Amino acid sequence: MVTKFYQHVLALAFAVKEINENPNILPNVTLGFHIYDSYYDARMTYRTTLDLLFKMCKFVPNYKCDFQKNLVSIIGGLGAGTSFLMAEILSLYKIPQLTYGSFPPEESDASQVPAFYRMVPNELYQYIGIISLLKHFGWTWVGLFTPDDTKGEYFINILEPLLSQNGICSAFTQRIPQLVHYDDFDKISDIALNMYVPFTDNKTTTFIIYGESLMIIWLRAIIFLRDPTNKEDISFRKLHPIFHGISFNNTTRETVSIAGEREMGSGFDIMNLVTFPNESFLRMKIGWVNPNALDGKEFVIHEDMIIWHSGFNQVVPVSVCNDYCCPGHQKKKKEGKKFCCYDCVPCPEGKISNRNDMENCFRCPEDQYPNQERNGCTPKIISFLSYEEPLGISLASVALTFSLITILVLGMFIQQKNTPIVKANNWDLTCTLLVSLLLCFLSSLLFLGKPGKVTCLLRQPTFGIVFSVAISCVLAKTITVVVAFMATKPGSSMRKWVGKRLTNVIVLPCSLTQASICTVWLMTSPPFSNPDMHSVTNQILLQCNEGSATLFYCVLGYMGFLAIASFIVAFKARKLPDSFNEAKFITFSMLLFCSVWLTFVPTYLSTKGKSMVVVEIFSILSSSAGLLGCIFAPKCYLIVLRPELNSREQLIRRKT
Repeated sequence: MVTKFYQHVLALAFAVKEINENPNILPNVTLGFHIYDSYYDARMTYRTTLDLLFKMCKFVPNYKCDFQKNLVSIIGGLGAGTSFLMAEILSLYKIPQLTYGSFPPEESDASQVPAFYRMVPNELYQYIGIISLLKHFGWTWVGLFTPDDTKGEYFINILEPLLSQNGICSAFTQRIPQLVHYDDFDKISDIALNMYVPFTDNKTTTFIIYGESLMIIWLRAIIFLRDPTNKEDISFRKLHPIFHGISFNNTTRETVSIAGEREMGSGFDIMNLVTFPNESFLRMKIGWVNPNALDGKEFVIHEDMIIWHSGFNQVVPVSVCNDYCCPGHQKKKKEGKKFCCYDCVPCPEGKISNRNDMENCFRCPEDQYPNQERNGCTPKIISFLSYEEPLGISLASVALTFSLITILVLGMFIQQKNTPIVKANNWDLTCTLLVSLLLCFLSSLLFLGKPGKVTCLLRQPTFGIVFSVAISCVLAKTITVVVAFMATKPGSSMRKWVGKRLTNVIVLPCSLTQASICTVWLMTSPPFSNPDMHSVTNQILLQCNEGSATLFYCVLGYMGFLAIASFIVAFKARKLPDSFNEAKFITFSMLLFCSVWLTFVPTYLSTKGKSMVVVEIFSILSSSAGLLGCIFAPKCYLIVLRPELNSREQLIRRKT
């Protein structure tokens, strides 16, 4: 006697009694019942089915006499096989047969047995619940137990592809032979020992057991079996701490209903989940699910849908082929192994993984970078050359200092406007040069601070134009010296070029040419603010994109052309006889200027971020300071420290 089966008998008897005693349920109708045992034997199943149809003193099929009780319907057996054997006979007599089990789809074609009424859908829907449960707990390495028959084979053929599609692997498939009698201990022992073999791999701790009620009960008996003759433990007792499984019972199950009403036939009991030895550690709280709601959708588990066994500590067991790949690592396939078995390798440079078991690492957003463990992203630091940092303060101080010096020199020349030295150096050209040098020093301040739309638009063209004006003035000074000496020769026609006429012809066209280049630059492809996310790993470089690199280097190239021209002319005029030959100092200033900007280009191209800005500011300040020092320092020396030399006689005195 199996206790579970006896409970079903008592439940039926109780239900019939309650219905008969309640006149509001079936008035004027009295229900009765006959209960038969098929003994899991096909001949006994046929025999007892005919007994229900033609029972009298003697068994005479197809014959009825005397008073007969009205057979309303028949409830099928617990096993699918028993139910379908009964249906072969009952369908001939159009007697309705009810069953509360779920059967594989190939056995559930209602057209073959029209009088067969299944109370729940076929078990295919239960596979969805099993897959969702495995995914919820992360059980990717599971063992399968099935009966060694066509139903077990069908179960494997359907479930294994579903497992694979959802990232779950079957560690083994153990087929359980047909049931034997309990008194055949030798055969039971052999089966138990054969079933023990898959458990030698301790990585597998979750098992899906498919079968009918009797097989589940029989399996539980084997698990607690001990050989009484030699006292050798052949059971799974030592596996109890790691053994947990899903009992996939396709005929009987205990369910927990959700609150509210449920219509008979509108849904199905999802499954009964059991483990050994604690009998049951969790159940699905939603025992009744509408199968129509699952069409094209994934069955999703939430935590409040699970009821934990009171004796279980609610720590979810692990059933995987290998340990999870922790954040900062990614999976690497093992050759010749199932995809659930893999190695873990660190994420490559520049990538992270922030969850367990990620297939591939990924890159951080542009404004973030991987941390040292490569399991998370850290916001990048915004970098630009600000006025607040020491380097920015130093450069700004130098620029303002030279600007102040230039203003002092300009004031000195204004004060000494009528002295011979100032008159001899072309007053208008000298003022223009000093103002342009002042603007050169101040233009370096445009490169400091956070790059914005206006500063990016103005700083390079402003720098290019004011420097071109300054160099044009230097070129004009040099040419003026040469023309002045040529004009001293008797009958020379160069005298008409000495003065403002020559200065205007040189300075204005040279400056306007550079201004035209900058205008084309601003109209076609102007500079703009462009954060650089990639040059430095942990920084966002706020910088200006020059727009057209070609026009930017055209501006630099034109400046270089003017500087080289000034150097060549000054170099040739350096030996002209005069006590104060300005061409010598212009030669030194142009040599310094060309050296600075020739080294600027490769240095500028080889640096990134704020270093590029520092290189350009340094070049601007050093070249401007070179012009100011080489050209005006000697004059200031004479004006301040040697005023006796600031006379016409000293100015025109020639070397002996």
